Amino acid sequence: MRIGGDLVVETLRALGADTVFGLPGQHALGLFEALRRCPELRLVGARVENNLAFAADGHARARLDADPGGPVPVTPVIVSTGPGALLTLASLQESRSSSVPVLGISSQVPTAGLGGGRHGYLHELPDQRASFRDVVKSTHVVRTASQIPTALREAWESAATVPYGPVWVEIPQDVLLAPASLPPITSVTATPKPLAPLPELIDETARLLGAAENPVILAGGGVVRSGAQAELRALAELVRAPVLSSFGGKGSFAWDHPLSGQSWLEDWHSTEFLADADVLLVLGSGLGELTSNYHRFRPRGRVIQIEADAGKLESNHPALGIHADVRLALTALLEAAPSREADGRAEAAVAELLGKVRDRIGGQSLDLEQRVLAEVRAALPEGTPSFWDMTVLGYWAWSAWNTDGAPIHTAQGAGGLGYGLPGALGAAAARRGPALAVSGDGGAMYGIAELATAAQHGLDVTWLIVDDGGYGILREYMTGAFGQAHATELARPDFAALAKSFGVPAQVSTVDSLRAELASALATPGPSVVVLPALLRMFEPTHLDQ
Repeated sequence: MRIGGDLVVETLRALGADTVFGLPGQHALGLFEALRRCPELRLVGARVENNLAFAADGHARARLDADPGGPVPVTPVIVSTGPGALLTLASLQESRSSSVPVLGISSQVPTAGLGGGRHGYLHELPDQRASFRDVVKSTHVVRTASQIPTALREAWESAATVPYGPVWVEIPQDVLLAPASLPPITSVTATPKPLAPLPELIDETARLLGAAENPVILAGGGVVRSGAQAELRALAELVRAPVLSSFGGKGSFAWDHPLSGQSWLEDWHSTEFLADADVLLVLGSGLGELTSNYHRFRPRGRVIQIEADAGKLESNHPALGIHADVRLALTALLEAAPSREADGRAEAAVAELLGKVRDRIGGQSLDLEQRVLAEVRAALPEGTPSFWDMTVLGYWAWSAWNTDGAPIHTAQGAGGLGYGLPGALGAAAARRGPALAVSGDGGAMYGIAELATAAQHGLDVTWLIVDDGGYGILREYMTGAFGQAHATELARPDFAALAKSFGVPAQVSTVDSLRAELASALATPGPSVVVLPALLRMFEPTHLDQ
């Protein structure tokens, strides 16, 4: 007998899902019975719901990497009511901040208990939906089985419409368990609406770029999410504009391209380079705290901001604001913008900028940190994605990671701990080939239970844990601010022994052996752990105005 849960699974299949991330619960039994009966829809579990949602986020990012500009790969995550649902909130905040298309589906208490107070059901909240309203893009509550296909279609379209983001659907327990009166669902399709730019704004942008003597482009995460890397390169070469990328925009422009100013946005030389542009074209960025060098950025020329999130237009700086999908806007600009003759000035300016950055970093005795990051980068096979926690080496990667052939994903959108391992597990479920996770020992403890998930599903993830004995970046912040740190030193397990207890191969490495051991682990199918005991420091974010 088909039940409401089958309508959910059938609709997801019709919409294009082939993998769901799920953790069972009492009210969600109808969903998991339907998943059992649909082997075509792969189910990947986890041990904790926040890690489950991080894994769905990593899966969606890996799919976006694999087909930039193609159909938007919405990834479903299925959890139970109340505590299970609420544990996904921090992860969904990251997906929202980083514009990742995740479809959250939760069970609910029986229909009779929805709204109007407490009825004594297990896991009941007065208004579960309200907890998600300000975290996700849209929320949808189903009250009858006939609403399931359209609710899921609307949610899917919301997640896949620029700016991408997580959405939330709630379905009561009794609806999921009741016999399905609808015929099998096979024809549901979602059609996200394109967000095209206004032609007159594109014409004005082309005019400004054509008249500029020193145009510069800042590429944000919107370039990566829209798959506009090719269009960005074509425009930069057309108008001879240097390109710097935000931390979320890493991978939007070739790292070693002669016009690439890379992504040292916490360096004052980079901040001033952007501020000196007479026309600064900002693509898919809100010019927020990290991108603006903690709001010290003061543009002296004209700013043009192309952004799919209308709320971010001119939210930090006056600009010619263009509410549009970055890829569609760049495509239009390539038709309208005049060509500029290559005279070598832009390339020389970029080389001078990067030389200043190198000299500043080189004067801070940070050879160990740069070597460790270089060894990790050299160990990765071509095309291997990496997923980074909020850890000292991860902060280095924001600025210094060479993304050519090595896509990088971090939790810098919302800044929560614990993203590295589950994000990489999701990516491994989406692709053939390995994924790398990088955590500190503090962040590693958030996801240690997912070693069981890695082993159970045989996911090809190598997890590098840099063990410095505590919350290293917070130790630096507190010492810098107050002269000493507090509550940053941590008791921790023998990570290698703990991994082996899950049946996951593990080894303790050194800086000298790291590249070879990490490369070997990545080349061996299945999960593995490499532990590097090392005390790393951040570079000083020196500013010329200090």
